[in-house]
Amino acid sequence: MADQHIRQDPTEQYGQRRGQPVQKQPPPGTGARMDPPPDHGEESYRGSGRLTDRRAVITGGDSGIGRAVALAFAREGADVVLSYLPQEERDARETVRLVESAGRRAVPVPGDITTEHQCVELVRRAVEELGGIDILVNNAGYQMAQEKGIAEISTEQFDRVLKTNLYALFWICKAAVPHMPPGSSIINTSSIQAFDPSPSLLDYATTKAGIVNFTKGLAANLVDQGIRVNSVAPGPVWTPLIPATMPPEAVGKFGTTSPIGRPAQPAELAPSFVFFASQESSYTTGEVLAVTGGRRTI
Repeated sequence: MADQHIRQDPTEQYGQRRGQPVQKQPPPGTGARMDPPPDHGEESYRGSGRLTDRRAVITGGDSGIGRAVALAFAREGADVVLSYLPQEERDARETVRLVESAGRRAVPVPGDITTEHQCVELVRRAVEELGGIDILVNNAGYQMAQEKGIAEISTEQFDRVLKTNLYALFWICKAAVPHMPPGSSIINTSSIQAFDPSPSLLDYATTKAGIVNFTKGLAANLVDQGIRVNSVAPGPVWTPLIPATMPPEAVGKFGTTSPIGRPAQPAELAPSFVFFASQESSYTTGEVLAVTGGRRTI
């Protein structure tokens, strides 16, 4: 397979222009049951030492974008702490294996980050195991599509979406910043939904817009400490969240309406996170990088 440095036609990569097979999984979903299996960079990401000996924390690190970022960071020379739900242990073990196969250390920290206690514990473990934090990736997210919109969104769902996507972001950043030296980087995963919300994802889109605003505000807050804060805003990405939270028919058509004509693979998001984590983006803070397959964010 060609790596990320080899020129390819983006409309023909991965052969998904006609959509995916109709499929459904129970939440939170697993990459092992996806058809076709996602590409996390196992054979397609080539590192070049851009993050040598950095210490990274990645939430939602078991699968999808989180796994792709963990693998890319490891191949760039970083050790990683992985946060994930206990029921995602199977996927997390595979991510640990991939990181260790790159010669770097992986520290798994299962737990539900919808509680402040777990967020503080995650940071404590990272500092204890790695000695500090140079890169923080707030990537964990939860969504549940409701085709009838607000009428079907329960208070319980709304609470879980906000706790996972926004509260945890706040709690982890607050706990981590005192342990991050100048030159560190915080990267938050927002979404095209922050700019072009789908009616069926009202609560999720609301949190992603909040992440964009939080990123810009925190960047201004931390610039004097030498800590940069940026966001990656993906468009449709082929991750376990899709068959686990969307109707089967929508899964079959997922990503086909983007200008490129297919969903992204997680491996295609990883280079953006590497850029923001590396010294190459030293003059960039408070920015949002859209990786949306051509969908506009303005």
